[in-house]
Amino acid sequence: MGKKKGDKDKANGGGTVALNKRARHDYHLEQRFEAGLALQGWELKSIRAGRANITESYAVVRGGELFLFGAQVTPLISASTHVIADERRTRKLLLHRREIDELVGRVQRDGYTLVPTALYWKGNKVKAELALAKGKQSHDKREATKERDWAREKQRVLRRHNRDA
Repeated sequence: MGKKKGDKDKANGGGTVALNKRARHDYHLEQRFEAGLALQGWELKSIRAGRANITESYAVVRGGELFLFGAQVTPLISASTHVIADERRTRKLLLHRREIDELVGRVQRDGYTLVPTALYWKGNKVKAELALAKGKQSHDKREATKERDWAREKQRVLRRHNRDA
């Protein structure tokens, strides 16, 4: 039998390709946006194979447009011979004009940073989740680590208490 319209293919299904876990540690994430990516054919094949990394990437506004810097898409060995693959190429982010205008204002006036937090499939397109973020100070990072450790310890105590009761 053929595939039905509602069936999802695992490669294109909506799965997450890359996460930026350090973003939550290094920044206070406030507002999130979904942006499309302008990609070349070899990049799409590499992302489909799961060879993308966005941990060191960031988004910048240039000339009223958004660009993704530092995202690494490692080319496949079987990439085309006539294409010169640059794995850290600057990629254009696709958003609506009003969203770009809002982001430009927040970044330039309020001192926010645009950090990509995830790369994922939506239908047959690759989307990037961008977050407006403010950098954390080192004492903020220590506080967040303490809270996380305390929550983990609390869960252990509650589990032990429920098991003994």
